[in-house]
Amino acid sequence: MNDSTLALLGGAPAITASGPHFAWPPITEADRRAVARQLETAVSIPDRSGVVADLEDALASYLGVRHVVTTCTGTAALHSLYAAVGIGPGDEVIIPALTFHATATPLFHLGAHPVLADVDERGRLDPEEAARRITDRTKAVVAVHLWGLPEDMDALTSFADEHELMLLEDGSHAHGAIWNRQMVGTFGTASAFSLNGPKPLSAGEGGFVATDDTELYYRVLLHGQYNKRCRREIPADHPLARFAVTGMGLKLRIHPLAAALARAQLTRLEDHLAGRQAVARRMCAALDGVPGISVPDLPAVTRPSWYALPLRYEPAELDGLPIERFLDALHAEGATEADRPGSTCPLHAHPLFRTPGALLPGYADGHGLPADGFPAAEHVHATTLKLPVWHHEGDVRLADAYTAAITKVATHAKDLT
Repeated sequence: MNDSTLALLGGAPAITASGPHFAWPPITEADRRAVARQLETAVSIPDRSGVVADLEDALASYLGVRHVVTTCTGTAALHSLYAAVGIGPGDEVIIPALTFHATATPLFHLGAHPVLADVDERGRLDPEEAARRITDRTKAVVAVHLWGLPEDMDALTSFADEHELMLLEDGSHAHGAIWNRQMVGTFGTASAFSLNGPKPLSAGEGGFVATDDTELYYRVLLHGQYNKRCRREIPADHPLARFAVTGMGLKLRIHPLAAALARAQLTRLEDHLAGRQAVARRMCAALDGVPGISVPDLPAVTRPSWYALPLRYEPAELDGLPIERFLDALHAEGATEADRPGSTCPLHAHPLFRTPGALLPGYADGHGLPADGFPAAEHVHATTLKLPVWHHEGDVRLADAYTAAITKVATHAKDLT
């Protein structure tokens, strides 16, 4: 007879509240009014006016940059960013091997090559590995602030300067995150952000490019905005003005209703981040020292946006219990939002990066992939569990229940072997 207290083995679950336990973004009456007002005002904005101009101005002010261009998705923002900085056929861009695929995939559509470099034990780009991947075709390196935890921008800024590379940023998880008193997204030549549904700042769908470089700003416009916006913003005597009507032929504008939602959400972003900071500190404190679980080790100079709370699973501390078995037990306890990273994974696991030629003529299969893969990226991915980070005081009890469920499973892990 099994008398284990674990729910997977017949015990009572730690969490009995019905799910889902986390939803984002939090929609308020102010959001509803903003979207409804925009619906009556304009559902198409072909230039920089109205809510699009208002959102871009507010984002530029928030980040402390000169220019912001909104786009329909974060992927589109990365595409426009790469095009605008002049990345083209044959160029190579160093990308962390562990990230979401959209950090790299727009490069394929410019004829360029994403060159993957392994990460360190914390999942951040390893400068020594990146240095080994540099060739005479390397044009840029991308900092990715995964899970909303800022990269070491001191190290990456020095790395880019030393090797005379452009430093670009993918801040898709990291709105409002700070490294050493400076906002993420303001360290490099330019940055791209997502405004996709679960991101800290959400438009439902959307994205934006941020930069201080006016010339680059014009080229971002030409990549995905064209016609009225380009004709009104690119000076008539500028050499690029003759392309204003067509741009590069792509339309990647944000939808005005999405812009209205993001603009309303932006007014509460700092409050949301402060709430996440408090809840994340509480969760990390509760889990610190729990066998088999390691919480993020963050430098004092960071303020994460806490897109998620990534935990490292240490099976050796739990007699080798597989992470899948641990997660099954956690779900049985009612912690249904606990998960493992899916599409955010070592990029060489995707067929597109191993055999791109099947979809992208002209690309050789296995280009630049080392024979031994990316062992650090693979290990970090294989040992990561992630939790949502709540922001509201009313959710503290639920956050506590999740950390209690993890502690319960870890404490009784021997029952699962």
